[in-house]
Amino acid sequence: MAKKSQLARYAKKAKLVMKYAEKRASLKAAGDSAGLQALPRNSSPIRLKNRCAITGRSRGYMRTFGISRILFRELAREGKIPGVKKASW
Repeated sequence: MAKKSQLARYAKKAKLVMKYAEKRASLKAAGDSAGLQALPRNSSPIRLKNRCAITGRSRGYMRTFGISRILFRELAREGKIPGVKKASW
């Protein structure tokens, strides 16, 4: 499990990205680089790093499911992810 401070920082960045999304899009369309630089740095979506929705782990993130590979494996083994089962041959 990720530290609480990391999860809080991620949530704060995500909130800022959503807050400034429209403003950023309009400034980008107008080609106003000075206006973009005036916005907070953390309002840029590129500064977000994908994290597991449950554990907060940043590495081994699976976009399709929104969770880490470790958690995916556990949930798949328990049969909690629809349409996914353990391969055996």
